[in-house]
Amino acid sequence: MTAAHSPATPAAVDGRRAGRERNRNAVADALLDLYQEGVISPGAQDVADRSGVSRRSLFRYFDDMDELCRVAIDRHSARVSHLFEIEGPGAGPLAARIDRLVRQRTQLFEAIAPVARIARLRAPFQPIIAAELARSAALLRAQLARHLARELDGLSPETRSETLAAADVLASFESFDLMRRAQSLSLDDVDAAMRRGLAALLATP
Repeated sequence: MTAAHSPATPAAVDGRRAGRERNRNAVADALLDLYQEGVISPGAQDVADRSGVSRRSLFRYFDDMDELCRVAIDRHSARVSHLFEIEGPGAGPLAARIDRLVRQRTQLFEAIAPVARIARLRAPFQPIIAAELARSAALLRAQLARHLARELDGLSPETRSETLAAADVLASFESFDLMRRAQSLSLDDVDAAMRRGLAALLATP
């Protein structure tokens, strides 16, 4: 067997895999950069130009633009995963817990806003993205219920359900985005509005 036809060494195979993974990540990062800049629906050529790979190579790394979008959103989620945690969950007086909750939500939502908007636009057409959004919403709702358990658990089942639903809306990305974009509020103003709403909702009758 000639050298030209020798099987690839494990090191060579690993090198090719690493190179492919680097290029896939570069393409996904290019798409995320375009989202961050407000480009709602970049085309394959836009992404190829930004990433430095050819359009043809892009479709060697991804089956289609939907797959690229899913990978990019997953990659972005991994980057901001630390922002999903609330400091001292459930600890301290209500006012302090509201402060920590609102700080966590505003920081998280500001970081994910461009990609979160794209994900919500694509969710009706991509079940995997819709499922991921539903999973994230359920996690944030459960986190909220644990953090505010002392107030919620003292309510009747019906009132608890209604209060948790309202608190979940107040502390949601959709409310945050409404205040940031439609109402043009600053982060400080969004923070204050969210705090005020939660404090009023959870105040002892």
